[in-house]
Amino acid sequence: MLRHTCRSSRVQALAAALALILALARLFGGTAAAASEGAELIGTAAPDWQGLVWLEPEPRRLADLRGKVVLLRWWTDTCPFCARSAPALVELHERYADRGLVVVGALHPKPLGRPITREQARAAAERLGFEFPIALDRDWTVLRRYWLGGHRRPATSASFLIDRRGVIRHVHPGPAFHREVFDGDDAPRSDLIALQQAIERLLEESP
Repeated sequence: MLRHTCRSSRVQALAAALALILALARLFGGTAAAASEGAELIGTAAPDWQGLVWLEPEPRRLADLRGKVVLLRWWTDTCPFCARSAPALVELHERYADRGLVVVGALHPKPLGRPITREQARAAAERLGFEFPIALDRDWTVLRRYWLGGHRRPATSASFLIDRRGVIRHVHPGPAFHREVFDGDDAPRSDLIALQQAIERLLEESP
C-alpha cells in the first residue's frame, strides 16, 4: 500500500511538472513569436517616404534627417490602440527631441480608401496632442513598402526606429505601447520600455 502511494505521488508530481513546463512553453513561445515579428527588417535600410503627403507646406525626406534618430509610427484616427499610444508618443517627443530624436506620425486611414483631408488629419493629430511632423499615407503606399508588402501582419500601426545612418534598428509590430495596464495586459508597457531603451541606445551612438 505504501509503495502504491509513493508511486502515485511521483506520477502526480511528474504530471504537475509537465503541466508547468507546457504552460511556460506556451507563455514564452508566444512572447518570442510576438517579439520576432518584423525581426527580418532589423539592420536593413529604411525605405524612402515617397508617397506621403505632409501637413506642413514643405515635404520631408528621410535623407534630410540623416544624423537624427527617427521614430516613425503609423496610426489612424479611428483606432483605440493608437489613441492609447498617443501619450507615449508625445512623451517620447518631448523627452528626446533636444537630444536628436525626430518622431513622425504617418496617418493611414481605415478602412483603406476612406477619404480624408489634410484638415481632418490635422484636427485628429491635434486631438491626440501631436506636435511632431504628421503625414498622410492615404493609400498605404509607404506602409506597404515598410511593413505590409508580402506579409500578413498582426497590426498596421507599426513603429520603426531608424538610426542616424538610415538603418532600421527596432520594430514594434503594433498595435499599442503605453504605460497603463488595461485588462491585465502588461505587454504594451513592456514594449514601451523596450522602445525607450532602444531610443536611448541609438541617441548615445556617434552621429
